[in-house]
Amino acid sequence: MWSAGRPRKERLRSLSAAGVELEAAPVSSRQVSGSTDNFVHQLNAFRMSLPATVGSFENNRTAWMKRLKASVYRCVPVLSWMPLYNSDKFICDLIAGVTVGLTVIPQSLAYATLAGLEPQYGLYSAFVGCFVYVVFGSCKDITIGPTALMALMTYQQIIGRNVDFAILLCFLTGCVQLLMAVLHLGVLVDFISIPVTVGFTSATSVIIACSQLKGLLGLRFKANGFLDTLSKVCNHIPETKLWDATLGFTCIGVLLLLRKIKDIKLGPEGGKPNKRQKAIMKTLWLISTARNVFVVVICSFIAYNLHTEDEESPFILTGTVRSGLPPFALPPFSTVLRNQTYSFADMCSELGSSIVLVPIIGVLGNVAIAKAFSSGDSVDATQELLTLGICNLLGSFASSFPVTGSFSRSAVNHASGVRTPFGGFYTGVLILLALGLLTPYFYFIPKASLAAVIICAVIFMIEYEVVKPMWKSSRKDLIPTFVTFITCLVVGVEYGILIGVGINLVFLLYPSARPTMHVEKSTTNSGVEYLLVTPGNSLYFPAVDFIRTSVGKAAVKQGSSQLPVVVDCRFILGADFTAAKGIAALIEDFNKRKQPIYFYNTRPSVIAVFKGASLEEFVHFRSEDELDFILQSFSNNHHLPKRTEVEERSLLVEMKECPSFELSFAGGVACKSADDSNIRKSGSNDSSTPLLEKSETSPEILKV
Repeated sequence: MWSAGRPRKERLRSLSAAGVELEAAPVSSRQVSGSTDNFVHQLNAFRMSLPATVGSFENNRTAWMKRLKASVYRCVPVLSWMPLYNSDKFICDLIAGVTVGLTVIPQSLAYATLAGLEPQYGLYSAFVGCFVYVVFGSCKDITIGPTALMALMTYQQIIGRNVDFAILLCFLTGCVQLLMAVLHLGVLVDFISIPVTVGFTSATSVIIACSQLKGLLGLRFKANGFLDTLSKVCNHIPETKLWDATLGFTCIGVLLLLRKIKDIKLGPEGGKPNKRQKAIMKTLWLISTARNVFVVVICSFIAYNLHTEDEESPFILTGTVRSGLPPFALPPFSTVLRNQTYSFADMCSELGSSIVLVPIIGVLGNVAIAKAFSSGDSVDATQELLTLGICNLLGSFASSFPVTGSFSRSAVNHASGVRTPFGGFYTGVLILLALGLLTPYFYFIPKASLAAVIICAVIFMIEYEVVKPMWKSSRKDLIPTFVTFITCLVVGVEYGILIGVGINLVFLLYPSARPTMHVEKSTTNSGVEYLLVTPGNSLYFPAVDFIRTSVGKAAVKQGSSQLPVVVDCRFILGADFTAAKGIAALIEDFNKRKQPIYFYNTRPSVIAVFKGASLEEFVHFRSEDELDFILQSFSNNHHLPKRTEVEERSLLVEMKECPSFELSFAGGVACKSADDSNIRKSGSNDSSTPLLEKSETSPEILKV
């Protein structure tokens, strides 16, 4: 069946094909003879290696399954907390979910009108995120739904267009956020600094509050942008409706008052309240939390009683709200507007930069809320990106406009004692019930009351209090803050945030182009004077000309074109090819005026860049002893008679043939013999390492 002359692998295949079983007991070599002994030993070794191979495979399989399980649990957090769900968590989540639901219903109606859409689209946008976040959400307090910021961003894109553009924007927002999650691009949010965020949120709050003056005063006009709205409000002031204005300002006063009653503390000072006082405080907190619902319901009741079929209502009402669930269908990838058909590409062109800006702004708000309620735990920005992307992607199938986390509703959720993300499920159910049962009653909601709800929600987003500490700590940060704020008001919110980020990037890049240069005269231990130049940043192409000019000027003015110049590279963490060529030009400038320049504390990575660029005559060292020795050598030779070109070339040959060390002649340092006392003194610190050694690339490139 097999012979000793056949290759080893073929023998094993023949055994396997013939059904020979490799038993656990070792095969004795005495049972075979002659030429088969070597093969038997190899067969035993192969057999004995089988259990280890199988065991290794099993270990790898187990480790792979553990990693897969951890990844699934990280992407679907409901698998982690749902097995531990109990009745106590159910009660807490139910109370929190209903409380948030009572808050989100009037807000959704108001934010839909802010976005320039019919009121029902606010409710359509509110329930999908509630259910999705239960499964994929990583923070129990966050509630996903329409917000004033997202409504304003949507309004900016659908002015003069139909609702199809808002729904498509929601779909594209979800796609971009999912792509960012897959590519782990949550780091992009870090480029939006706090000063830019402050300017952006404050500006949007002012824009939103100004846009609601029309509904608050009962005015009827169309406007585009903050300045246009403000101008038309001033022009139409004489047309203010007394009923709407009175109702609107009364609602603002009541809302602000109810907002404060939750802070009332009962009981003895420094002591604990009794059960009755606790019950009263809890009731006041509930009334304060659900203040929007109470105000809207009471105003609707007043409007209903004042409404007659014969006379027009004294208030401007919300009007008919479509009842029932939204139609679940694919987002519109084409639309007809003013008898013109827009394809998908045309719609994307109309939406412009908002396709990228809206997802980033949504993630920015969501991650900020997650960090605020994380209680010190780390926040997985990628998971929040994934969750928010799914919310917007699926929401677009239910006619939603872009959504994100709401800080006000998340605060209500947290204060209500929510225990798990399952509280969002009860909020979603309540919204669906409102869509199915309460929409006929939404007809009588006065627009002035909804305007009051929005104004009271956004005025507290104007972060004027950060200006004072920013002025005290870093005044330059006020520049992107105010530029972002003014640009958002005058030009548009999307341009404001882009310009703010651009200014921040300029602030980040400017030190790379114009690093600080510290110049001082120093003296070595042996009394040799030299000029120490310390750049304060890494050496990349924007700073090459600046550093070359600055070092050259310092060498001429402060060094009198004679003192040796030592460049301290301790803060230079990196360099590029352009920088290497710039340093070569700098050394050439010094060589022309016979002034030495050396480099101190140079990092290996920087040296590697300079060597890769074939930089010659680059003298560097790392210790003060080496600095002292090389400057003392220069000082001794500086007083010698000037050599002719033939003598310099002869001396250069001698330096290259010097057995102990080699120095670049560019600095004017003469080579001394190996038995020189100075060399023995310097080499005594470390007999195993030469002071200077020749580079492999060129005999004139020196490295320590």
